[in-house]
Amino acid sequence: MNLDEYFKRIGFSGSYDKPDLATLKLIHRQHIMCIPFENLSMHCGERITMDLEVIFNKIVRRNRGGWCFENNSLFGWVLRQMGYDTTTLGSRVFNITTDEFNLKEKHLINKVVIDGKTYIADVSFGVSLQIWEPLELISGKDQPQMSGVFRLMDKGDMWVLEKTGRKPEVINSEFAKSRLLNRKETKQIYCFTLQPREPHHFSQANNLLQTDPASLFINKSICSLQTPTGFRALIGWTYSEVTFKPEEGVDVFDMRNVKDDELEEILREKFNVKLPNKLQALNKILNNLSI
Repeated sequence: MNLDEYFKRIGFSGSYDKPDLATLKLIHRQHIMCIPFENLSMHCGERITMDLEVIFNKIVRRNRGGWCFENNSLFGWVLRQMGYDTTTLGSRVFNITTDEFNLKEKHLINKVVIDGKTYIADVSFGVSLQIWEPLELISGKDQPQMSGVFRLMDKGDMWVLEKTGRKPEVINSEFAKSRLLNRKETKQIYCFTLQPREPHHFSQANNLLQTDPASLFINKSICSLQTPTGFRALIGWTYSEVTFKPEEGVDVFDMRNVKDDELEEILREKFNVKLPNKLQALNKILNNLSI
C-alpha cells in the first residue's frame, strides 16, 4: 500500500493524520467519484483476483475500476493503513427475481468504528444504489443522500440496507420501458451480520461469479461511476447519464445505445478506463439488475 499513490488516484490532498469521520466521508466520496464499479475484466480476457497487490496495481496504477471484492478490499486496506478501526463484513444481496436475499455472501463491505460509533462503508455497489458516504449503524434512521434516503434496519439476526428513491424520468422515449429502470420506490439492497470475515471467506464467491453461467456478471458487462450530480453507466451497449433531482422528486435518465466501435471511446472519456484488450460487451436479459 502506498497511500500517496491512492490519494492521488482519488484526487485527495487533505490531511489524514487523524482517522476521523470527516476524513472518512471525504475519501469515501472521492473514491466513488474517481474509481468505477466495473466487471469489465471478465469481458476482456482478464481474471479477477483478490490479491491485494494485484488489486492495487490494477485500480491505482492502471486507472481501472473493479467490483466489490476489489474496490472494498482496497478501501479497507487504505482505512487500516490510515489507522481506522476497520472490519471486513459479508453481505447477501437482495434478488428481485426471487424476492429474497441470496443464500451466500457475495458482497464485501467494511465496518468502521469511530469514537464509539459504528459506520458501514461501501464504495462498490454502483449505479443508483451506491451510497455516497458511510452510513451510521442505527436501526430505522433515515439517512438522506443525493440518490435517495438510505436506511439500516436491525432485524435481530441480521441488518438490512434499504433505499427509498425517486421516480425515473426518461428523456428518450424508446427507453421508457427499459428493463434496466428501477420503478420500485423502496428497495432492499442487501443484508449482513456483524461477524468479521477474512478475505479467504469470499474466494469461492469471487470464483463463482466469474464462472457460473447464471451469474449477473457473466451475462452483463457493467461499468458505472458516480458524478457530482448523479452517475454514469455503461451496461452492454446501453450508455446512461443520470441526474438526481431531489427537489423535483425525479431522477432524469438520458439513455442511448452505442456501437461496438464507440465503446472504447466512451470508456476512456466518461470513465477514464482503458482496457488491455477489446471489450466483448454483453447485456443478456436478466431481471436482477436495475439502475
